[in-house]
Amino acid sequence: MLYPDEVFRIQGAIFEVNRELGAGFLEAVYQEALSIEFEARGIPFAASRPLSLTYKGQALRQTYVPDFVCFNTIIVEIKALREFAPEHRAQVLNYLKASGMRLGLLVNFGAMPKARIERLAL
Repeated sequence: MLYPDEVFRIQGAIFEVNRELGAGFLEAVYQEALSIEFEARGIPFAASRPLSLTYKGQALRQTYVPDFVCFNTIIVEIKALREFAPEHRAQVLNYLKASGMRLGLLVNFGAMPKARIERLAL
């Protein structure tokens, strides 16, 4: 399993935000609250950091912007939906391919009764 200690700390922050807010808010609310929780727990993160893309070795002007990159190694993408769709998983996998990172966490704060987290790895 990739980065078990780091993932454990990230999951703790996610579940604390879920415990405090519950379901029903927009993604932007959860992103802001999670930023506060990451900072309070000393989890290094960058919010909305653009990821460069290349095509056949040439840099593209287009970028991907994941919600968070934690520990400079783990992408965290948040949603506030009833359930994940295949395109949400594809989004995280594309972020991983674009960044060269190996692990992404897809988080759904809209799931009941608690947030759902899926690990996606390349």
